[in-house]
Amino acid sequence: MSWSMRESSRATREVSFNGIVRRMVNLPRSIAGGFYRVMGHGIGRIGIGGRRDQNPIPNFPLQPPQEPLIAPEEWTFLSVFEQQYGSTHPFFYACQFMEALKTAEDEHKFMFMYLHSPQHPFTPSFCWETLCSELVVQFLDANFVCWGALADRGEGLQMAVTLQPASFPCCAVIAPAAGNSIAVLQQMEGPISPAELVEILQRTVEEQGLAFGNSRAKEEETTRAKAKEEERKGARAKEEEKMRADRQLREEQDAAYLAALKIDKEKEKLNSLLPERKFQKPADSSNKANYEKLRQNASQKQFGKSKEASTVRETANGSKDSQATQILIRFPNGERKEQSFSCSDKIQSVYRYIDSLGLPGVGNYRLISSFPRRVYSVDQMGITLKDAGLHPKATLFLELL
Repeated sequence: MSWSMRESSRATREVSFNGIVRRMVNLPRSIAGGFYRVMGHGIGRIGIGGRRDQNPIPNFPLQPPQEPLIAPEEWTFLSVFEQQYGSTHPFFYACQFMEALKTAEDEHKFMFMYLHSPQHPFTPSFCWETLCSELVVQFLDANFVCWGALADRGEGLQMAVTLQPASFPCCAVIAPAAGNSIAVLQQMEGPISPAELVEILQRTVEEQGLAFGNSRAKEEETTRAKAKEEERKGARAKEEEKMRADRQLREEQDAAYLAALKIDKEKEKLNSLLPERKFQKPADSSNKANYEKLRQNASQKQFGKSKEASTVRETANGSKDSQATQILIRFPNGERKEQSFSCSDKIQSVYRYIDSLGLPGVGNYRLISSFPRRVYSVDQMGITLKDAGLHPKATLFLELL
């Protein structure tokens, strides 16, 4: 047997795909427009004859539905072929060309297309000896999605006009391409032996399959890289947002601390100008009564140890004790109290001092240092003032709960 390959210059062009040369063919508009069946109705994977009943394809019906989705010319090709050559043949998908091409793409296979010309003198020998041989049948069913059509009608005629074969039978290895076009990876015309056909198809799968596989791998790698880049951008955006929020919080805390410090300095300046007011008793009877009540409550709750006394400790030479810790306490109403403690005293001593004041409206509360911001609550009661970072001098805010 001999075989020939012919490439037409009409409506075709040569392109390079990863070092592999292939022929691009623009599809007829009627064939390209039939793609809606793939999306709207699915693919009818049905053959005529008994051989397919012995090897059914899972998850697909073996009998045509009540309302078949298969065009008449596809049934006609299978009917004409099996009437003359029997049911031992490659499994031809009884569907439109674009549906078979979509199936091949989904299964990561190439499509084997056969244009059948019953009147051509080479056709009977090719069908009996080559196309229906067990070697070719097994190889095509394992590696290709096969599609056949009559070369003188329907989509078969349109593909014959598009490929313009010089002789029949005509076979081609097809792959999908961008737009309304296909890649003709191999075109075979005229008689050919089973061994030659399998050899040509095997070489095409190895050469062109590697090129298309590399392309798919590169596309998948590009998609994964884009996804990772988007993930990294999202993580960076979240981190930047967190940093902005932390910076804003620190700025607000610094501003609050500076404002409180400014108020304290103004009060100290005012008190230094009017020292007599610090010891002046209330003039009216109501204020005097409140003053006496606060004084009595303070004396009743006076803690017993001398290290918790309200006066500042001094050494024998009259200088301030280096172990003394000055704590300035600011209350929610703007009032402030300053008290001296020993650096070995615990946070609990500060709470006892505040409780001894008997201030009205002060129930549950906690102490907070503004800069750096730290909360001294029940869990910190046993920490010394020095370990708490309040020695030798600190300002605490009383926050009501």
